[in-house]
Amino acid sequence: MTPNANAIAMNLTQVRQQITDAAQEANRTPESIALLAVSKTKPVSAIRAAYAAGQRLFAENYVQEGVNKIHECQDLDGIQWHFVGPIQSNKTKDIAEHFDWVHSIDREKIARRLNEQRLPRQAPLQVLIQVNIDDEASKAGITLHQIDTLASFIRSCPHLQLRGLMAIPRANSSENEQASSFSALQHAFLELQQGDPKVDTLSLGMSGDLASAIKYGSTMVRIGTAIFGARERNA
Repeated sequence: MTPNANAIAMNLTQVRQQITDAAQEANRTPESIALLAVSKTKPVSAIRAAYAAGQRLFAENYVQEGVNKIHECQDLDGIQWHFVGPIQSNKTKDIAEHFDWVHSIDREKIARRLNEQRLPRQAPLQVLIQVNIDDEASKAGITLHQIDTLASFIRSCPHLQLRGLMAIPRANSSENEQASSFSALQHAFLELQQGDPKVDTLSLGMSGDLASAIKYGSTMVRIGTAIFGARERNA
């Protein structure tokens, strides 16, 4: 059930405080970490409530749902839309034309299609490479060793701008396993960043691992339930 506008505003305040606390614990500035509100399955009214509370970055997992919401929120100045779900080849046109950021590029074919289908009048699509940091068969993403090859291809695409890496770590991993995965991803991000000043984004961390993600250099955390409440039962 989606909370009312006041509850969403309070939730946002609490999440921002958690980010501040985690940043200070990691000797980082809270301003160096962006909050991405994952609004999948939630109504436009919830997005508008979060926007009214100062939130500007929103993420969607499902293409058509996201496109519909983008159209319905065209009157909201400064809103930014991120696509964070798996990408099917037949959905790239809608993603390329409607979203500002894509977090889930994991193969050249998808990068090529997004580049070709981005409208010439639009600014370059800001993109992240999805890394399957724990080598889970059920998740999309490339291995750490494949990053350089895909990054080189993306850099050759004039309508794409490479900004960094994204990962969805294994759920319920031990503290040591989590630290090993996060550290490896942070190292890969820092290597990717060398010689490329536009690479500035490590999209890592959700409600359950926010503090650890920030400790290991995340610059963007993806939070859904803690802001909007649990997903709808049939979603």
